[in-house]
Amino acid sequence: MGNGPMRLFTISLIASFAIAASIFGFAQKSSAEAFNQGPKVCAECHRGESEIWQGTKHATSFKTVHKDKKGKEIAKATGEKSMKRNATCVQCHYTEVSKKAGAKAKPKAGPSCESCHGASSDWFALHNDYGGPNVKAAEETAGHKTERLAAATAAGMRWPSDKYGVAENCMECHGLANPNVEADKLAIMLDSGHPTVADWELVRYSQGSVRHRFYPPDMTVNAEMSAAEAAELFVIGQAAKLVSAVTAAGRSDSAKFKEFQEARAAAARDALGKVGAASALLANPTADEARALVAAIQGQDLSGEVGGMLPAKDSYK
Repeated sequence: MGNGPMRLFTISLIASFAIAASIFGFAQKSSAEAFNQGPKVCAECHRGESEIWQGTKHATSFKTVHKDKKGKEIAKATGEKSMKRNATCVQCHYTEVSKKAGAKAKPKAGPSCESCHGASSDWFALHNDYGGPNVKAAEETAGHKTERLAAATAAGMRWPSDKYGVAENCMECHGLANPNVEADKLAIMLDSGHPTVADWELVRYSQGSVRHRFYPPDMTVNAEMSAAEAAELFVIGQAAKLVSAVTAAGRSDSAKFKEFQEARAAAARDALGKVGAASALLANPTADEARALVAAIQGQDLSGEVGGMLPAKDSYK
């Protein structure tokens, strides 16, 4: 998430990738059997990012979360006491890895690369192809790069360039709103004492211990966001939070669950109320309206509108 060649792209640019992929015949749909290959595969090239990940709670929780007494109680309430064998728990707490398509998936890590960027089996080779077996990244042509990004996207890769997609993905687990988990299970988790943070905020949780922003010209520096970048990400995070909360609230009849989701939505509405371009989203909180907002604020400095709401750096997680 940064400036330069690897800067977060606009939604319109992502759309152009898809068009280019269709023209060049290079795109493919993500397989129904797409599977995670595990963080070790990604670490072969992304060493800096991998080293940071290994020090995060996402990584270290793999050895501890299943031992937690409360965690066991919540898991049992949703059907299986072992978190690693519980189909509900594994959705957010683990990376299930397979050796090949159709093979049994097993938890091999906590939330990791593919938890955010999508199961890599279908896009890994595309992502790494810069124009041939001996072509390096610095030698890739602009045309091939457009094709490559489009193909990997069509095959299921979620790029940091898709700011809303990243925020939306985070909200699924951190908002107790995962669409792959049955609504009644989400309510049971909450009733059983599953931790919740109604004011969970994207900048605070993405720019602290998990930050991995290595971009040209110096790939050794884990760059920090400027005030303008942080303000933009804050607004995008609130947009994703609003859509996530409203959608989740409509999935369950549980009064307690609805109350929690409505608290999330209220916090997001309060923040977005300071952004003029957010009026359509506030009136109709859908993913399409949220993406329209993202496109509308691209490149704008919103620190004047929301700067006072940004978390202090010493509060970053």
